[in-house]
Amino acid sequence: MTAGGIAGLIAAIAFAVLVIFLVKLLMKVEKTVASVEKTVEEANNTIEVVTKDVDLLSREVEGLLTKGNELFSDVNKKVATIDPLFTAIADLSTSISELNASGKNLVSRINDLGKTTAQTTVAGKVGKTAMKFFKQRNKEE
Repeated sequence: MTAGGIAGLIAAIAFAVLVIFLVKLLMKVEKTVASVEKTVEEANNTIEVVTKDVDLLSREVEGLLTKGNELFSDVNKKVATIDPLFTAIADLSTSISELNASGKNLVSRINDLGKTTAQTTVAGKVGKTAMKFFKQRNKEE
């Protein structure tokens, strides 16, 4: 064998080793790609299931919001019908407070009048007694 033949043989062996490594590498890449495809397929299935669940949940939430809005509307209507009652109670409370103040004022005036009447009665009696005394004294003179 000549130097060119040995070089060709070494090149052929190196090429064969390179091809063997490339085949092994390609087989590993094929397994990895298959695994990635499987993972992507599972992710797509999961996304599809989650999307269906989210759609179902969004419909349920929409129904709950609608019912909640109806409930709040009903409560607002009922509160609006009760508002005059609270206004009437407030007016009644004010009237009762005014009546109470008037009653206290009346009792105070009656007490003052009673004191004045009692004083007037005592003064009247003293005055009558004094008049009788002066009349008798004038008669005696």
